[in-house]
Amino acid sequence: MRNRATTPLSKAKIRQSWSKYNLFNLSRFRAPPTASRTFFQQKWTAKSVARAYHGEQVRESQWARMFTRRIRSVVPMSPKKLASDDGSAMSAGRGAGLESEGNGDDTAGAKDQTSLTPFTQMTFAPLERRLDVAIFRAMFASSTRQARQFVVHGAVTVNGKKMRYPGYLLNPGDLFQVEPERVMYATGAPKDKFERRESRVARRKSAESNEGETEAEGAAAETEDKKDESETTAAQDQQKDDPKETLKTLLTQAKTIMSSNKDVLPAKRKQELRGFQKAVRRVLSRSESSTVLADNLESQFSELITLLKAKKAEKKKGGKESEETSSTPAEQTSTTAPESTDATTTTTATSAAENQPSDKLSEAFQKAAQNPDEEVDTSELTEEEFEVLRRALIQMRDNPIDHSKPYATPWRPRDYMSAFAFIPRYLEVNHNICAAVYLRHPVARPGRTEVPTPFNENISTAAFAWYLRRR
Repeated sequence: MRNRATTPLSKAKIRQSWSKYNLFNLSRFRAPPTASRTFFQQKWTAKSVARAYHGEQVRESQWARMFTRRIRSVVPMSPKKLASDDGSAMSAGRGAGLESEGNGDDTAGAKDQTSLTPFTQMTFAPLERRLDVAIFRAMFASSTRQARQFVVHGAVTVNGKKMRYPGYLLNPGDLFQVEPERVMYATGAPKDKFERRESRVARRKSAESNEGETEAEGAAAETEDKKDESETTAAQDQQKDDPKETLKTLLTQAKTIMSSNKDVLPAKRKQELRGFQKAVRRVLSRSESSTVLADNLESQFSELITLLKAKKAEKKKGGKESEETSSTPAEQTSTTAPESTDATTTTTATSAAENQPSDKLSEAFQKAAQNPDEEVDTSELTEEEFEVLRRALIQMRDNPIDHSKPYATPWRPRDYMSAFAFIPRYLEVNHNICAAVYLRHPVARPGRTEVPTPFNENISTAAFAWYLRRR
């Protein structure tokens, strides 16, 4: 692979990359002039421009062996005719073109069916079979070079087996999968200087704690008899404090999200996290008496419900329930109003009314914190109020703050990604598991092609003529 700068600004070259410099080059790219150039010069210029995008990481000699003049294409056939004679008349080819498909009507459908097929746009179709290019097309990497790095480092499997060759040619039906952590790093926003500093501080603290643990282990080796007693007491204390520490961690993460990423988080999620902060703050004092370990999301949610002794409300007749659930405390509205601008004050208040806990839920938290042994009647709570806590727990469990990750947390898409967010028709992608299936080879159709390219047909035709070896 050639190792050189891939996005020069002096001479605009378009690459298979999500870089902001590549997007800038794409916006100012113009077709090369052809008026004062010979046919050989036109072909060479078109070839160099097209090869800078298609298979830039592939050697020219390797691509010359992959090139083929046989272009795959399909012709749309009328379902009515296929059903009438089983397709035998159309497959014979007799009388083709004598009568128009639109029956003489100059409609939009007839124009689409009579449009030309861009065969030369399929010049670089063999490169789409490469594993690194398919990973880039499936939006699992931000560039083909990064996709190649994932393959070489063993983060990609094809049909369940690890594949370390980026030039592997996929066959129809092959399933390739990339490690989710690599995909989140490739498609996620990078850390800024503040997040990098927090990561360094977290690593320094973890290193100091590890050194303290080693020293404590050396001192504890001398007093083995006392160690057993201390372990039993520490285990009991840890068993009591684990639920409280879990809730404190969730509350700290919510505070960090609201303080450092206000310009990234949507307004609706901000309101949910504020309501979650207030709810957890009122129940933290009570959680010390609990011995249930909140290991997963469901156990955390059931822990909060158990501490409140809450029950879902039964549906009532009339509009009393809707009026009660739509009301919000003045405290919550006052906390959200100063953070919004003058133009979005009303929208923030309405979203807070829909997503924050109501007065009854706040009173339930307050009573549970003041009198732990007293039964709290929370049978009036609605399902929407329970969903506020559940959604907040889901948001912070699925997308937590982790300074050990190489990308910004909570995860968010990288900048300028929308301009390159498309998937070809020959791929079936599942981003939940970071896997895709290579359905078939790309084909050309009347008026369209399945090989993504930023160039027009003039450049592709000249490049195709260059590789025909009749220069």
